[in-house]
Amino acid sequence: MADRPGHSPYGEKKTSIQDRVSKVDISQFPDVPEDFSWYRRYESLMPHLLKGEDFRALVDGVVSARAAGKPVILMLGAHAVKCGMGGLLGHLVERGAVTGVAMNGACAIHDAEIALWGKTSEDVAEAIEDGTFGMCRETAEFMNEAARRSLEAKSGLGRAIVSMLAEAGPANPGSSLLMACHRAGAGVTVHVAIGTDIVHQHEEADGRAIGHGTMYDFREFTRWIMGLDGGVVLNIGSAVLMPEVFLKALAIARNNGVMLGDFITANFDMILQYRPLSNVVQRPGAVGGTGYSFTGHHEILLPVLVAAIASNLR
Repeated sequence: MADRPGHSPYGEKKTSIQDRVSKVDISQFPDVPEDFSWYRRYESLMPHLLKGEDFRALVDGVVSARAAGKPVILMLGAHAVKCGMGGLLGHLVERGAVTGVAMNGACAIHDAEIALWGKTSEDVAEAIEDGTFGMCRETAEFMNEAARRSLEAKSGLGRAIVSMLAEAGPANPGSSLLMACHRAGAGVTVHVAIGTDIVHQHEEADGRAIGHGTMYDFREFTRWIMGLDGGVVLNIGSAVLMPEVFLKALAIARNNGVMLGDFITANFDMILQYRPLSNVVQRPGAVGGTGYSFTGHHEILLPVLVAAIASNLR
C-alpha cells in the first residue's frame, strides 16, 4: 500500500525528554548494599521444599559455574530495568557472577535513559492520545546514532551503545546495567525487532544499521551459547524475543555438533508464559540442560536472587 498523501511514515513532531512525563525516576530505585551476608538469615526462613529447593539449586549452580570459570548469561526484557533493578543486576556483573548480558531493544532504551537522564517509562495512555508517544528526540538520536556507529565499525549494537554511554559520562552510572557491563568488561548484545521500539518511529532510524548491529549481536550471542557447557542462562522478563533468540542459538550450536551438557536455565517473570517455559525451561532438557521457573514480581523476587547469589560467591 502506498503512503497516504501528506502523511510521512515516521513521526515528525518531536518532544524533549526534559519535558516528557516519565513514570519512573532513580529516586525510586534501591541502593545496592556493600554487604549481603544478612541473606543467610533470610534464607533460613525458606523451607526445603518445592520452589525453595529449586531456588537453592539455581543459586548453587550459578556460584559453582563461576567458580569453575563457566559462563553465566543474563537475558533481559525491559521491565526489570524499568523497575529499578539495573543497579542490583549490575552488582552481579561487577562481582563477576554474570559474564554476558543479552537484552531486547526496549531494555537498552530504558537503561540508557536511566543512565543519561535519571528517568524513563512514558505514560503511554496519555502520550498516545496527544500523539507524543515515543517521540522523544534525545532518546531516538542516541540509540539511532549507536546503530549507525555499529554499522560503521562493523561491530555489534550492544558494544556501540555501551561505548556511547561511556563517552557521554552519564549522570547516573550506578543505576545502569549497561554501565556496569562497561566497568566490568562484560559482553553486551542487543536484540531488536524492527518496529517494536520507540526509536524506530523517527526519520533517522536506519534499518540497514539496526539490522547489521543486531545481526552481529545474534552471532555473538550464539558464540556464547556454543560455550555454555557447564554454565547458566537466566531469562528475566522476556516473554518472546529472548526465548526465541536463545532457542535459535541453541539450534545452531547443536547443528555444529556442539555437545552441551550439565547446563542450567531459569526463567523469572511475573506470569508463566508459553515461550519462556518451552524454550528456556523445558526444551533445553533434551540436550542436557536442567530448567527452573520462578513466578513473581521483579521488584520483589530479583532482589532476593541478587542477594542470594552475592552472599554465596566464592
